[in-house]
Amino acid sequence: LKKGTGRKATAIRTKVHFFKPKTLKLARNPKVIVKASKAAEGEKKYDVIKYPLTTESAMKKIEENNTLVFIVNVTANKRQIKDAVKAMYDITAAKINTLIRPDGLKKAYVRLSPDQEAADVANKLGII
Repeated sequence: LKKGTGRKATAIRTKVHFFKPKTLKLARNPKVIVKASKAAEGEKKYDVIKYPLTTESAMKKIEENNTLVFIVNVTANKRQIKDAVKAMYDITAAKINTLIRPDGLKKAYVRLSPDQEAADVANKLGII
């Protein structure tokens, strides 16, 4: 075999910017599956409502506005909260207002239908 001169021609650059050449990108092929396929479907209602709020202002809402106050999951929407309240406490909500508190928790004001009394429900839950 005959050896060459050992000189390689330099590439002629026609552009100012250098772009990294595109290389082969293989799809992921994990040897161990880290994430479980799908977690066992648990009760969603218990994931939505965390606990009822028992502060002085919450008590005032119960007495004056026929409203219960709950701390709920931050990702829960009003429809999910309404369904969870119906499933857990057998009460029909007329309206739900939500807000995210400065400490990052979501608070839900659950206004009960006129035929139900919030004080009775709160007594049954053990809030009062």
